Amino acid sequence: QVQLVESGGGLVQVGGSLRLSCAPSGRTVGNFHMGWFRQAPGKEREIVASIDWSGATTYYADSVKGRFSISRENARNTVSLQMNSLKVEDTAAYYCFADNGDFATIPRRNAMRYWGSGTLVTVSA
Repeated sequence: QVQLVESGGGLVQVGGSLRLSCAPSGRTVGNFHMGWFRQAPGKEREIVASIDWSGATTYYADSVKGRFSISRENARNTVSLQMNSLKVEDTAAYYCFADNGDFATIPRRNAMRYWGSGTLVTVSA
C-alpha cells in the first residue's frame, strides 16, 4: 500500500510563492504518473498539474499556466509544485496523486490510484 504525504502548504499573501512537495511511503511510485488536484470550498476537485512517470511530459490547468511549475525527482520518488504569483482564487486544499493509467486522460478523471490527505493553501488579499 502507498501513502502519499504532502507538505508545504500554508498562508501567503497575494503575489507570494509556496512550494508543495509530495513523497510516498510504503513503496516506490517511480513508474507512476503524479501530480496535484485542488478543491476550494463549495467547488469540485480540479486538476492543477501532472507529470508523467519519466518527467518528460507535463500538463497544467489553464488557470495556473505560467505561474506554477511541476517537477519530480524519481531517485527520491518525490513530486513538487512551485507556485508563484499566487492569487486569492488559488486558495484550496491541494491533493497529491499517483496513478498508473493513461496520462492523457488524467485531467478528465477524478479517480486516481493513490491520493494524499491534502494540504491547505490560503492566499490572502
